[in-house]
Amino acid sequence: MELERCPWCLGDKEYMRYHDEEWGTPQRDSVKLFEALVLDGMQAGLSWVTILRRRDDYRKAFDNMNPEIVANYTEKDIERLMTTDRIIRNRLKIEAAIKNSRAYLAMRDQGHDFAAWLWDWVDGKPIVNHYKTQKEIPSSTPLSAQISKILVKRGFSFTGPTIVYAFMQAAGLVNDHLVSCFRHDIV
Repeated sequence: MELERCPWCLGDKEYMRYHDEEWGTPQRDSVKLFEALVLDGMQAGLSWVTILRRRDDYRKAFDNMNPEIVANYTEKDIERLMTTDRIIRNRLKIEAAIKNSRAYLAMRDQGHDFAAWLWDWVDGKPIVNHYKTQKEIPSSTPLSAQISKILVKRGFSFTGPTIVYAFMQAAGLVNDHLVSCFRHDIV
């Protein structure tokens, strides 16, 4: 018997694996959350599967998404990334990853654990929605807009309300698996 899944992942094995094993699973590791936020920013204007298929290439190109290393990137690193195959070579997005690394480290240096800070927005547990169709799921919410505003104030970029909501879904802060999806009750 075929498992029922959210329709957005159907038709692509890698996308289905991501849906089945990662998307919506609560993530509480600060560095992994940082990586997810950066990659969601890289997605802006593209489909997620475009970034997903290049995720390992992004990790290689960006020193395993280590914010301490990426924060120290220089113009020379930006030029290297602008010629790196298999990543989206968008200067603004590359610069945003560096800027976000610096903002992440500034938060840490001010005593804010990124994961704890994010999870505080949802009182430590995922917001569980009960959508029946893909059309019901919003692209952003008042909460994602509020988090976005604070992230921007803290120096992050490519973190608008829609990107933040997609990030919240992926990182499990929000459970937007459809109620008919086998993952809804699991996560």
